Amino acid sequence: MTVDRRRSSPTPTAPVRIAEADGRHAVLAFAGDLDAPALRVLEELLLDHRLREPTAWTLDMSALEHIDLACAYALLRAVTGTPEREVAITVRGARPAVHRTLRHAGVDTVVTFAP
Repeated sequence: MTVDRRRSSPTPTAPVRIAEADGRHAVLAFAGDLDAPALRVLEELLLDHRLREPTAWTLDMSALEHIDLACAYALLRAVTGTPEREVAITVRGARPAVHRTLRHAGVDTVVTFAP
């Protein structure tokens, strides 16, 4: 007798997604762990055409458990990479460990933190 051990697992959710975006404001929602395996997803998302116009971004990190330095640096590069266009960025709901990693990467110099 053969036992089929395959299980249907739910499709994993992306650690970051664009929750909303219009011409003025974009909200990026983060969840779970943002680490090396997710770096490419993050970098591709930060190049999304919907993020080109907004002059204000909100990074909702209330569901983010962990971010590694590589991903924090990717955020910093995205924010500082286009000096001809200024974007006001607010980080909401960052847990202490996430806040600490963002601070270590220097992200705190270009964003505002909100509860």
